Amino acid sequence: MKYKYCPLCKSPLKHKKIDAHKRQVCLDCGFIYYQNPTPAAASIILIDGKLVLVKRKYEPFAGLWSLPSGFMEYGESAQECAVRESKEETNLKIKPGPLVGVYSGVDDPRCHVILVVYQGQAMTRNMLAGDDASQIELFNPKNLPRDIAFKAHRYAIRDFLAGRK
Repeated sequence: MKYKYCPLCKSPLKHKKIDAHKRQVCLDCGFIYYQNPTPAAASIILIDGKLVLVKRKYEPFAGLWSLPSGFMEYGESAQECAVRESKEETNLKIKPGPLVGVYSGVDDPRCHVILVVYQGQAMTRNMLAGDDASQIELFNPKNLPRDIAFKAHRYAIRDFLAGRK
C-alpha cells in the first residue's frame, strides 16, 4: 500500500532513501512508512493419507486450490492462526503439529506474505467449506491438482511430502 499523505499530520509524503530502501517520508513530522511483509499461516492436513485442499471463493486466484490459510490477526500466534483458518475454511478442528516451513510469498497481488506452515492433525472429520472457501476436497498426494493458487503453498506441500519419504 502506498500513501499519498502522512497518516499522522496529513502533509504530502515524499520519497527518500532510508536504510538503503526507498521509503515514503513526511518531511514535516518525520513519519516514515515501512512497507513490511504481512504474516499468514497455513495447515497441511492429511485425512486417511489424503491432503485437504480448499477452492478459493474470492480473488486473488478465485477458483484455484490452496491450503487452509489466512492472515494473522493482531495478538494471534501463527499456530493460533493456522487452527482458526482451518476451522473457518474447512470446519475441521485441528491440533497444530510440527512446523513444515516458513515461506516468502511474493505472488499475492495484495502484499508480500510471510507464510508459516504447520502440519495439522484433524481432531474432527466433518468437513464443510466455509468462509472464503467455496469447496473442500481430499487429494491423493500423488495426484494433486495443478492449479494450486500460491507458490508458497506449492513449496510447502512439496517440502512436506519430501519429508514423509
